[in-house]
Amino acid sequence: MTRPSRLDDPEYANFAWRRYWRLMRWMFGVTLIVTVGALGTFWWQNGMVSIHFFIATAGAITGAIMLTAALMGLVFLSSGSGHDESIDDPFEDEADR
Repeated sequence: MTRPSRLDDPEYANFAWRRYWRLMRWMFGVTLIVTVGALGTFWWQNGMVSIHFFIATAGAITGAIMLTAALMGLVFLSSGSGHDESIDDPFEDEADR
């Protein structure tokens, strides 16, 4: 029997998604600080190498950190809301053997 997920409740789903997007906003702020720090360090050590180097580096740092934050945030959302436990596991009987 499939158990209901807490995300099926509109009020709790709204709360959970607001918490997820608040986490993403905080992570974007942290990402900006880290990116500016890394670019500043590169500039301090090497001078102005190329604008393309700085654009590519900023994109790579921002993309990597934000993708990691988004995926980990979804893991926390799924686990914290009980959505993981609400699945119907067809192999549940085989695990008992």
